[in-house]
Amino acid sequence: MKERELSLITGALLHDVGKVIYRTGERTRHSKLGYDFLKNQAGISNPDVLNCVRYHHGKELASATVEADALAYIVYIADNIAAATDRRENASEEKGFDLTVPLESIYNILNGNNGNKHHFPKVLEDNGEINMPTDQPLVFDKYLYERIEKELLDALKGVVQNSYEYIHSLLAVMEAHLTYVPSSTAIHELTDISLYDHLKMTAAYSSCIYQYLQEKNITDYKRMLFDNTSEFYKEKVFYLCSMDISGIQDYIYTIHSSGALKTLRSKSFYLEILMEHMIDEVLEECGLSRANLIYSGGGHAYLLLSNTVDNRKKIKELKEAFNEFFLKNYDIALYVAMDGIACSSMELKNEPEGSYSDLFINLGSKLSQQKSQRYSPEQLIRLNSRRFANYGRECKVCRNTTTVDDNGMCDICRNIESFSKEILHRDFYTVTREKFEKSLPLPRDKFLVAQREDDLRECMKSDDYVRTYGKNRFYTGKYMSTKLWIGDYTQKGMSTDDYAKESEGIERIAVLRADVDNLGKAFVEGFPKEYTTFSRTATFSRSLSLFFKSYINSVLKNGRFSLKGDDKGKERNITIVYSGGDDLFLVGSWNDVLEAAVDIQQQFREYTSGMLSLSAGIGLYDQHFPLSVSALEVGQLEEAAKSRPGKDSVAIFDIEYVFSWTDLMNRVIREKLSEIGRYLGDFNERGNAFLYRMLELIKGANERINLARFAYVLTRIEPDDSEKDRKESYTEFSRKMYKWVQNEKDRKELEVAIYLYVYLNRKKEEKL
Repeated sequence: MKERELSLITGALLHDVGKVIYRTGERTRHSKLGYDFLKNQAGISNPDVLNCVRYHHGKELASATVEADALAYIVYIADNIAAATDRRENASEEKGFDLTVPLESIYNILNGNNGNKHHFPKVLEDNGEINMPTDQPLVFDKYLYERIEKELLDALKGVVQNSYEYIHSLLAVMEAHLTYVPSSTAIHELTDISLYDHLKMTAAYSSCIYQYLQEKNITDYKRMLFDNTSEFYKEKVFYLCSMDISGIQDYIYTIHSSGALKTLRSKSFYLEILMEHMIDEVLEECGLSRANLIYSGGGHAYLLLSNTVDNRKKIKELKEAFNEFFLKNYDIALYVAMDGIACSSMELKNEPEGSYSDLFINLGSKLSQQKSQRYSPEQLIRLNSRRFANYGRECKVCRNTTTVDDNGMCDICRNIESFSKEILHRDFYTVTREKFEKSLPLPRDKFLVAQREDDLRECMKSDDYVRTYGKNRFYTGKYMSTKLWIGDYTQKGMSTDDYAKESEGIERIAVLRADVDNLGKAFVEGFPKEYTTFSRTATFSRSLSLFFKSYINSVLKNGRFSLKGDDKGKERNITIVYSGGDDLFLVGSWNDVLEAAVDIQQQFREYTSGMLSLSAGIGLYDQHFPLSVSALEVGQLEEAAKSRPGKDSVAIFDIEYVFSWTDLMNRVIREKLSEIGRYLGDFNERGNAFLYRMLELIKGANERINLARFAYVLTRIEPDDSEKDRKESYTEFSRKMYKWVQNEKDRKELEVAIYLYVYLNRKKEEKL
C-alpha cells in the first residue's frame, strides 16, 4: 500500500472525528472542529489527511482551494455513499438534532420489530461485559463526549502515522471509542449505525474508489466524483467478495486421541486464526486494510474490494493457492470457495429495490457451484495417486490418510498437540515466514506461533515477521493486524475427567451444540426494504460477532441460572470448543452446560430484542466417551431441535425430548422439577428409587394397567395421618403427578424433570 493510499484511509477513518468535539458543546461545523483537533492537538501535519477531514462536505469542498486530484474528493463521495447506505429517514416529520441521543439497537427494525431500544453510552471495553439494549431513558451527555475526546486524543498520538504498519491500530482505536457513539443524531433519521461503523465503511469505500480510478488512469477526481456524482453512483466500482471454508466442523470434531478436549479446542482456535490469516492475505494482496472486511465468522467472510481486473485475477489466484494448501495439509477435508460480484453504490443501498438481496443470492450461487465442482481433472488424478500411495496409513488423531510419523500422527496433529499447551493461554499470535519448533503452517508459506510480549518484540525485528493478532484486548503497535474477539473461556487445567468430578450429583459431562435460527434469511430479508443497506448488514454482522466471540466469555464467567433455583453468579466449569459466526460448541460439567445453555439463550434473546433465537442440542456423556462421537450425536439433537415448528428449541439428552426454551424453563424446570424437589427433598435414596419406578411406568402410561400401577406407586409414599403438613403436601404432589402423566406433553416434560432430579441428587459413587 502506497503512502497516498494510507493517507486516504487515515483521512477517511478520521473524517467525522469532529462530531465528538461538536457534541461536547462546541458550535462550529464538525469538519472544522475535527481539522483543528487533529492538527493542533493530535499533531497531525499531513495535508492530505487534514484536507479529507476539513473538506468532506460538498459546500466546503466547492469553495476549497485544492487540486483536482485531491483525496478529499474521494472521502467526500465515500462519505455520501456510506451515509446513503446507513441513514434512512424515519416517519418523523421533526427536523434538527438531539445531541444526547444514544445509539439505537440494530434489532429495533429486524424481522418486523418496531422497537425503541438503545445501548448505554460508553466506550467498548475489553472485559466482555454485554451492553444490553434497553428502553429505559438514557442520554449521551457532553461529559461522556469530553471523556471520549480526551481518550481518543491520547490514543491517536501514538498510532496516527503515515505507515501501513499502524493502520490497523488506528482501526482498533476507533472501534474501542466509537462503537457506541451514534453516527447521526438527526431527529428524522434512525440512529442505529455507530460512528465507528460509518467511519469504517467510509474508509472501505474510499479505498475501493481510489483503486478503481487508478486502474482507469483517472486523476481528475473533481470532475469524476464531484461534478458528475450521480453518474458515478451507477458505475460498478465495487467487488463484493465472499469466502466460505467447507468441512470445518467435521474436521474439528474428528478427534480420536487421549486429551481430546484440549486438542479439540486447539484445532478450533488454529482454524479461526487460519481464516483470519487468509482474510489478511487477500486484503494485503489487494492493497486494502481491514476496514474492507465486512464480516468474518464460522469459516465465512465477506469483503468489499475494488472492481478491478487485477483484484479479480488475484481472487482467483489466491483461491487456488489456499486450496493447494488445504490439499497438501488436509487432503480433501477442507476446501475454500471464493468468488465475487461487481456492484454499484446504488445496489449497495438497495436501489432499485431488491437489487441488494440479489447481490448476496447471486454470490451464494457462485460459491455453491464452486463447491459442487471443487477440483480440476489434474488435481483429481493427483489425489487418487496420493491416496493409493498411502493406502492403509491414517492419522490416529484426525483419521486423514496422509504421511504419518512413527507414533501414527500427521504433521498437523503432531504440531497441534505440541502447540496446544501454548495456544490457549497467550495474548499474541504471530504470523512469520520462519518455521519455529512449535509452529503451525498457514497458506502461502507462512507459519503461526503463540508468543508472550517479550518474544513478540524480538520477533518484530526479523525480516521474516509478517503480522500479529492480539486476543480479546485492544492492542496498538506495529503490524497489529487486528484485535481478534475470541470466545476462549475455559477453566484452566480442566479436562473431561475434571469436569465430571466437579459436576453436581452424577459424575458426567455434557456437550452442547447450538446455532442461530434462520440467520441467512435475516441477513438477506430481515430488515425492511427501505432499510436494507450495506452499512446495516455490516453493523448487524459485527453485533453478532461481538456476542459469540466476546460477550459469550462474560456469560459463562458470570453464570446466573441454577437448576436448583438458587440463582447466583458463578463461573461455569466449561470449555468453549468453538464460538463464532452463529455456531456454538461447549463441553463441561453436565449441570453447568445445561445451566449455561439457559443463560446464553436468555441473554441472546435480550441482546437481540427477541428478534433472533437459538436452537440447541445437549447430550450427557461419561467423561471417557469419545468426543468425536458425542459431537456427532449432539449435532443430531441440534437438528431435531431445529426441526421443531418455530425452532427456538432445545433437544435434551435424546431426540424424543425436544422443547421450546420457554417450556424447558417454565414447565420442565420451574414447574415439574421444582415440584419433585419440593416434595422429595427429604427422601434421599428412597426418593430416587421411587422415581426410577415412576419413570418406568410413565414411559408406558398409554397402557391402562401402567396408569393404575402409577397411581398405586404414588400411594406407597403417602405419609400417615400423624404427619398432617406432609399429608397436605402429598395430596398436592400426587394430584399434579397423576394429572401430568395423563397428558403426552406433560408426560415428556415430567420424564426429563425426573432425569434431572435423579442426576442432581445421585451420589458420586453411584453408576448408571
